Amino acid sequence: MIDLPTFSDVEDAFIRIQPYIHITPVLTNTAINKMTGADIYFKCENFQKVGAFKFRGACNAVFSLSDEEAAKGVATHSSGNHAAALALAAKLKETHAYIVMPKNAPGVKKRAVGSYGGVITFCEPTLKDREETLDKIIGESGAAMIHPYNQKEIIAGQGTCALEFMEQQNDLEAIVAPVGGGGLLSGTAITAKYLNPEIEIIGAEPDGADDAYRSLKNNERMPMTNPNTIADGLLTALGDHTFEAITKNVDAIITTSDESIIKAMRLIWERMKIVVEPSSAVALAIILDNKEAFKGKRVGVILTGGNVDMEKLPF
Repeated sequence: MIDLPTFSDVEDAFIRIQPYIHITPVLTNTAINKMTGADIYFKCENFQKVGAFKFRGACNAVFSLSDEEAAKGVATHSSGNHAAALALAAKLKETHAYIVMPKNAPGVKKRAVGSYGGVITFCEPTLKDREETLDKIIGESGAAMIHPYNQKEIIAGQGTCALEFMEQQNDLEAIVAPVGGGGLLSGTAITAKYLNPEIEIIGAEPDGADDAYRSLKNNERMPMTNPNTIADGLLTALGDHTFEAITKNVDAIITTSDESIIKAMRLIWERMKIVVEPSSAVALAIILDNKEAFKGKRVGVILTGGNVDMEKLPF
């Protein structure tokens, strides 16, 4: 039986992490509204600590541990944002973070993990190699495993973003969130549907890493073996926890091309004057691709992070 978080768990997580997180702003842009025909409200998690929403879940998971559990450290595998988030949360908890990162992770994310004191072990960029390397480290250190997305405490922590969002903007008709492993989308859906059962929850996913779209369509998990997209934060596949949460609470998954992602990313940079990474831009990309579906609606978009390798911009 999978133990998914409830809305009460999300509320508890928000109380637990409030001393450590930023309350991120909600921004609008007249030009983008005119282009899409929708009223879009951007929840700017690119301004969160470590530059991504991931700090919410990592912070909740680490501070849910007892002092005894945390004493041997925490460990995870991540391509970047969760790694940095866990490293900072561990530092605040005064313990160690052991991070398994793929060799091809963006340089900006490698540097961030190091700056927060994370102990990095590099591996080949496959899920199998990540998991085997992590198992070895946990076996040697006794560190507590903190999964990047497929864990109750992580999902509850990510759900605090939607809780905060809907307090700031209480008339949303839909929320669009990117989906990779599904922690954010799961937490968003659980929270938003509790607060407003009529709200539409939509996952945004790259064509080249569309396991969530195919999994929801076929009602079974269908992970990809070689995902390929510029949205490096969305390369992971759904876990059993996130698949169940999404199946129960998400209305649709919509996919988009890397070309559309780059266009949306550039639009946000140019019009809103803020830095977002490709994974963040996926949510706006699906709205630009499907304007009729969102026309006239009040739509919340979660801008998930702003950690970009400035030497490898796609425009």
